[in-house]
Amino acid sequence: MLTRREFIRTTALFALVPHAFAHRRAEIWVNDVHSQLNRTRVRELLLPRTGDELVEIVRSASRKTLPISVSGCRHSMGGQQFAQDSICIDTRSLNRVTSFDRERGLIEAEAGTQWPELIRSYLNTQGDSAKQWGIAQKQTGADTFTLGGSLSSNVHGRGLTMKPLISNIDGFTLIDAEGKRIRCRRDENQELFRIAIGGYGLFGLIERVTLQLVPRQKLRRVVEIIRAQDLAKRFEERIADNFLYGDFQFSIDEKSADFLRIGVFSCYQPFASDEPVEAEKKLRNDDWLDLLRLAYTDRGKAFARYASYYLSTNGQTYWSDTNQLSAYLPDYARKLRAQIGGEESSLVITEIYVPRPALAEFLTQAAELLRSNGTLVIYGTVRLTEKDNESFLPWAKESYACVIFNLLTLHTSAGIEASAKSFRGLIDLAIARGGSYYLTYHRFARREQVAACYPQFRKFLDLKSKYDPAGRFQSDWYRYYRQLFAG
Repeated sequence: MLTRREFIRTTALFALVPHAFAHRRAEIWVNDVHSQLNRTRVRELLLPRTGDELVEIVRSASRKTLPISVSGCRHSMGGQQFAQDSICIDTRSLNRVTSFDRERGLIEAEAGTQWPELIRSYLNTQGDSAKQWGIAQKQTGADTFTLGGSLSSNVHGRGLTMKPLISNIDGFTLIDAEGKRIRCRRDENQELFRIAIGGYGLFGLIERVTLQLVPRQKLRRVVEIIRAQDLAKRFEERIADNFLYGDFQFSIDEKSADFLRIGVFSCYQPFASDEPVEAEKKLRNDDWLDLLRLAYTDRGKAFARYASYYLSTNGQTYWSDTNQLSAYLPDYARKLRAQIGGEESSLVITEIYVPRPALAEFLTQAAELLRSNGTLVIYGTVRLTEKDNESFLPWAKESYACVIFNLLTLHTSAGIEASAKSFRGLIDLAIARGGSYYLTYHRFARREQVAACYPQFRKFLDLKSKYDPAGRFQSDWYRYYRQLFAG
């Protein structure tokens, strides 16, 4: 007897073949997990379990001239995973680690593999070996991201001197619009390598990814409360002292004079390998939910509690890879609404990039902008990135400070536009300082803002036409920008 998952998969694959009862199929709706603002009706939702099934789906869709969209864990909020009336491929069953070169630290896994699965696989393989490999970075805030999705958004983590994820990718296998497998590396199909990383799934389906791992290290957390005006200097000092990771969680209390101007500065420094790893204090999911509830209702108290907890963990030790794993509550919005009531809402994210010398001034003006707009910040952090000189559509055009804002957004036309207005204002503040923003989280930027931050965007759309002339790989994100830049 088929399991429920096998039944869904078999039914979905069968649905690619026209049949007499096609008009009776129930509508299929999908959405992103965080903002819940991208509800989209798709033609089919397929769950392939092998690369060969992935190839057959593409070939079948091409014969029928049907558009394909691809989703992993659905964290992106700009509509990159879905396209109205497309065949939507869910890659999460493509989750096998296929090879691990322990001499060179190269690990290959299928594109639907999520980061915790990858980490568990290489840790189990290495056992208690003296020489151990681990990931250099992953995106923060959640773990349930697929490798293919992370590659397609060219994510980054909390590394103090790291470039985006492209710097850790040795190569990948892509399935093009004809169902042909193409191996992409820096010295093989170089243009596709550069454009598919950060290409949001528009140039083909990622089948497998090979990551370059780095030696695992033991780290000690060092925590202090500092002011934003000192942050750029303190980052420089931590880098000079060989700290590897770090971030700054700023005050979200808009009623305080310290709004965005004071924060928890946590950095991680390697220490002698013969000492044990000891991290007794850890926030559980319920703790995070309590912090979120406070952030919705009393942001001053929420920041005070968060700061107190992090200060209490000063000196704890961690492994450099597993320390990057973090809790995430995919149903946070529903639980919070049940606890505190109110209209339907969620958090929408933007990530703004500014030159590091301009960071303090940017935060000061951002605080004024958000206050004047009446926008509530539920969570925010500052990290660093080094310049990405490899991808075609780099968001890290320089060595930036990365400022992340989670804005409370009501699910009404007025509520969404209020957040959009604040996001556009923040982007203008960044542009005025030679900065930029991340395309992943929303489609609120004006055309001139997109063009200023991504001057090669029209060429990006031209290359889409070059590699996929039939427009097989689609998304609502792509359709929006194709129209925005038409003519």
